Amino acid sequence: MSMIEKSKVKIAIIGGGAAGSSAALYFGQLGLNVTLFEKDESLVSGPPWCHLHAGGNLYREISDTQCITLLKQSIDFLRFYPFVVDYRPTVIVLPTTDSSTPEALLPRLKLLTDEYKAHIAKDPKNEVLGKPENYYQVYSKEEIERLREKTVVQRPETSDEWMIPVAKNIDLDKVQFPLIMVQEYGLNLFRLSAAAEMTLNALECVTLNTNTVVYNVQQNVETEGWNISYVKEDVSHTDSFDYLINAAGFRTGKIDDLLGAPCKSMVEFKAAYVSHWDGCEGTQFPEVVFHGERGTPRGMGQFTPYPGGYFQLHGMTKEITLYEDGLVANSLVSCQPRLGQDFIDKIEKSWTQEETEKRTKAAIEHLSQYMPSFHTATVGSKPLFGAQQIPGDDPTLRVAEVSFPRERYARCEIVKVSSVLDMVDAITEQFIALGYLEANILGKRDFTHATELDETSLKQKAESIAVNRDYPRALANRNISKQVS
Repeated sequence: MSMIEKSKVKIAIIGGGAAGSSAALYFGQLGLNVTLFEKDESLVSGPPWCHLHAGGNLYREISDTQCITLLKQSIDFLRFYPFVVDYRPTVIVLPTTDSSTPEALLPRLKLLTDEYKAHIAKDPKNEVLGKPENYYQVYSKEEIERLREKTVVQRPETSDEWMIPVAKNIDLDKVQFPLIMVQEYGLNLFRLSAAAEMTLNALECVTLNTNTVVYNVQQNVETEGWNISYVKEDVSHTDSFDYLINAAGFRTGKIDDLLGAPCKSMVEFKAAYVSHWDGCEGTQFPEVVFHGERGTPRGMGQFTPYPGGYFQLHGMTKEITLYEDGLVANSLVSCQPRLGQDFIDKIEKSWTQEETEKRTKAAIEHLSQYMPSFHTATVGSKPLFGAQQIPGDDPTLRVAEVSFPRERYARCEIVKVSSVLDMVDAITEQFIALGYLEANILGKRDFTHATELDETSLKQKAESIAVNRDYPRALANRNISKQVS
């Protein structure tokens, strides 16, 4: 198909989150005529994500197969979106109260190292997580005690230098050894929001409709495509499209209902808490994860560093990140799972100051069990939050991409943001079958959007989006902008 013919194919994407924005960016760069509908003012404003799950080491409960898939997807994601990555490692810690041991994690880590080597052998450009022999490092108690005496390095370049702040702040009597450092990096959603908007606005074949509400979708009998009705600037419009991509996130079921598509899904409300720690200026922390049993008072704790002394916190307890009635499934009469009004109010309006204080302080207390000096941290801002779709009926699922329940209709079902490239590949296969794209396009990754973005403009735009959403400017930035070792 020639480019002129390609540009006549009209693709509608409902939802400008990570999935919808990535699909628009990908297919727009291939020359397809893409229209993206997003109800909010800016893109990528769904549930929080902050971590590149390059091997799924935060999730002991998932299968090796899911971990291998997460590794591959993360490599693809990092290559496609290098400008959203904070190149710092993650430290995995098991408390003494945990029923498992650090040694139990080692077979999976060895498996993932071998998988990483295989990806590099296939394509040297896949070496984006450092050298495979450095994918993970194991630290004994003696090594941690030795690092405790070292001076903090302002710009860490080795595993040991990254581990120094952990060694200095962790309670050695409350954790099992060894500690494990793994090359799972940070991700910045505000930088993706900014970059997606900047790039999509620069693509002539993409129409970006923000502040736009889609209220009806009907099949166009003549074209076998879709008529989409929407309101923008208080004016109602109806346009016709050849193909519909439903990337509406936790509201995906509303579009399914309009189409009469078969479905089975859940929605989970999620929140992460923003803290500020005065006592750590000039210290570059890795991310630190304390494993635990989800839903119990000893649930997993996650300590995610941002610039300026800000830390994003998760605590997998019902007093912190998890909520009673926060996980709901769809019903027999509707594809759309119904979250309680309290959650909808948080998503559409705001959090109360009281709940922000209560849950953020609970998160600080949870992490302070293992890092006692962190107890002086304070509330940094309102939480990062949203509702996460989960296809099917398995709440532990971490690998999912897309399904095709109707002709010329793709339902995006990503659980982890790094799944977007596999999602795009699956939709590309559909487009090839329909004659929209040539077969040799499948798996294409060498686009120029990552190199053409001006860093100063991207930084300013990301900071502006953070401030407009009532978050500290620092959350739009990253500590380390490129791989240092």
